[in-house]
Amino acid sequence: MTRKILLIAAGAAVALATGFAMTAPARAQTGAVASAMAAGTVGEQADGYLGIAGTVGADVRAEVESINIKRRAAYTQLASQRGVTVQDVAAATGCQTLSSRVKTGQAYRIGAGAWQTKGAGAIALPSYCATAG
Repeated sequence: MTRKILLIAAGAAVALATGFAMTAPARAQTGAVASAMAAGTVGEQADGYLGIAGTVGADVRAEVESINIKRRAAYTQLASQRGVTVQDVAAATGCQTLSSRVKTGQAYRIGAGAWQTKGAGAIALPSYCATAG
Protein backbone atom coordinates (compact mmCIF):
# COMPACT_ATOMS: atom_id res chain seq x y z
CA MET A 1 0.00 0.00 0.00
CA THR A 2 2.77 2.45 0.90
CA ARG A 3 4.60 1.91 -2.38
CA LYS A 4 1.34 2.39 -4.26
CA ILE A 5 0.70 5.72 -2.54
CA LEU A 6 4.28 6.82 -3.17
CA LEU A 7 3.86 6.11 -6.88
CA ILE A 8 0.56 7.95 -6.90
CA ALA A 9 2.20 10.81 -5.01
CA ALA A 10 4.77 11.14 -7.76
CA GLY A 11 1.95 11.31 -10.31
CA ALA A 12 0.05 13.75 -8.13
CA ALA A 13 3.13 15.97 -7.95
CA VAL A 14 3.22 16.14 -11.72
CA ALA A 15 -0.52 16.71 -11.82
CA LEU A 16 -0.30 19.50 -9.25
CA ALA A 17 2.59 21.11 -11.10
CA THR A 18 0.56 21.14 -14.30
CA GLY A 19 -2.62 22.19 -12.50
CA PHE A 20 -4.53 19.03 -13.41
CA ALA A 21 -5.19 17.39 -10.06
CA MET A 22 -7.09 20.34 -8.69
CA THR A 23 -8.71 22.44 -11.33
CA ALA A 24 -9.17 26.15 -10.73
CA PRO A 25 -12.66 25.64 -9.25
CA ALA A 26 -11.31 22.96 -6.88
CA ARG A 27 -8.58 25.33 -5.66
CA ALA A 28 -10.71 28.47 -5.71
CA GLN A 29 -11.52 30.04 -2.40
CA THR A 30 -13.68 32.97 -1.52
CA GLY A 31 -12.29 35.74 0.61
CA ALA A 32 -14.18 34.20 3.52
CA VAL A 33 -12.45 30.82 3.17
CA ALA A 34 -9.05 32.43 2.61
CA SER A 35 -9.59 34.54 5.74
CA ALA A 36 -10.67 31.47 7.71
CA MET A 37 -7.53 29.65 6.58
CA ALA A 38 -5.37 32.61 7.63
CA ALA A 39 -7.17 32.64 11.00
CA GLY A 40 -6.63 28.89 11.46
CA THR A 41 -10.32 27.95 11.53
CA VAL A 42 -10.15 26.13 8.16
CA GLY A 43 -7.19 24.01 7.16
CA GLU A 44 -5.78 21.39 4.86
CA GLN A 45 -5.89 17.73 5.82
CA ALA A 46 -3.67 14.80 4.90
CA ASP A 47 -6.67 13.18 3.18
CA GLY A 48 -6.58 15.86 0.47
CA TYR A 49 -9.61 17.81 1.63
CA LEU A 50 -10.21 21.02 3.54
CA GLY A 51 -11.51 20.71 7.08
CA ILE A 52 -13.10 22.90 9.71
CA ALA A 53 -10.59 23.49 12.50
CA GLY A 54 -12.58 25.98 14.55
CA THR A 55 -15.79 27.97 14.67
CA VAL A 56 -16.90 29.26 11.26
CA GLY A 57 -20.07 30.68 9.82
CA ALA A 58 -22.49 28.79 7.62
CA ASP A 59 -21.16 30.58 4.52
CA VAL A 60 -17.60 29.36 5.13
CA ARG A 61 -18.79 25.83 5.97
CA ALA A 62 -20.82 25.72 2.73
CA GLU A 63 -17.86 26.97 0.68
CA VAL A 64 -15.53 24.37 2.24
CA GLU A 65 -18.06 21.66 1.34
CA SER A 66 -18.29 23.01 -2.22
CA ILE A 67 -14.52 23.06 -2.64
CA ASN A 68 -14.29 19.49 -1.31
CA ILE A 69 -16.93 18.30 -3.77
CA LYS A 70 -14.90 19.81 -6.62
CA ARG A 71 -11.71 18.26 -5.28
CA ARG A 72 -13.37 14.85 -5.10
CA ALA A 73 -14.47 15.20 -8.73
CA ALA A 74 -10.89 16.02 -9.77
CA TYR A 75 -9.52 13.12 -7.71
CA THR A 76 -12.11 10.78 -9.20
CA GLN A 77 -11.09 11.73 -12.73
CA LEU A 78 -7.39 11.23 -12.01
CA ALA A 79 -8.05 7.93 -10.18
CA SER A 80 -10.00 6.65 -13.15
CA GLN A 81 -7.17 7.53 -15.53
CA ARG A 82 -4.54 5.89 -13.31
CA GLY A 83 -6.55 2.83 -12.28
CA VAL A 84 -6.29 3.55 -8.55
CA THR A 85 -8.71 4.51 -5.81
CA VAL A 86 -10.01 8.01 -5.22
CA GLN A 87 -8.72 7.74 -1.65
CA ASP A 88 -5.18 7.02 -2.91
CA VAL A 89 -5.21 10.05 -5.22
CA ALA A 90 -6.66 12.27 -2.49
CA ALA A 91 -4.03 11.12 0.03
CA ALA A 92 -1.20 11.62 -2.45
CA THR A 93 -2.48 15.11 -3.21
CA GLY A 94 -2.80 15.74 0.52
CA CYS A 95 0.89 14.87 0.92
CA GLN A 96 1.80 17.39 -1.74
CA THR A 97 -0.47 20.06 -0.30
CA LEU A 98 0.88 19.64 3.23
CA SER A 99 4.48 19.70 2.04
CA SER A 100 4.24 22.66 -0.33
CA ARG A 101 1.09 24.76 0.06
CA VAL A 102 0.34 25.10 3.76
CA LYS A 103 1.79 28.41 4.92
CA THR A 104 3.23 29.32 8.30
CA GLY A 105 0.40 30.02 10.74
CA GLN A 106 -2.18 27.94 8.85
CA ALA A 107 -3.99 24.97 10.37
CA TYR A 108 -3.48 21.42 9.15
CA ARG A 109 -4.38 17.93 10.31
CA ILE A 110 -2.74 14.55 9.87
CA GLY A 111 -5.26 11.69 9.89
CA ALA A 112 -7.75 11.85 12.75
CA GLY A 113 -5.27 13.68 14.97
CA ALA A 114 -5.63 17.10 16.48
CA TRP A 115 -5.46 20.24 14.38
CA GLN A 116 -2.01 21.81 14.41
CA THR A 117 -0.61 25.15 13.30
CA LYS A 118 2.29 25.16 10.86
CA GLY A 119 5.42 26.70 12.28
CA ALA A 120 8.53 27.83 10.43
CA GLY A 121 9.72 24.26 9.77
CA ALA A 122 8.40 21.53 7.53
CA ILE A 123 5.31 19.57 8.51
CA ALA A 124 6.04 16.04 9.76
CA LEU A 125 4.20 14.06 7.10
CA PRO A 126 2.70 10.57 7.44
CA SER A 127 5.06 7.72 6.47
CA TYR A 128 3.17 7.11 3.22
CA CYS A 129 4.25 10.59 2.11
CA ALA A 130 7.95 9.69 2.40
CA THR A 131 8.89 10.86 -1.10
CA ALA A 132 5.96 13.13 -1.84
CA GLY A 133 7.71 16.32 -0.74
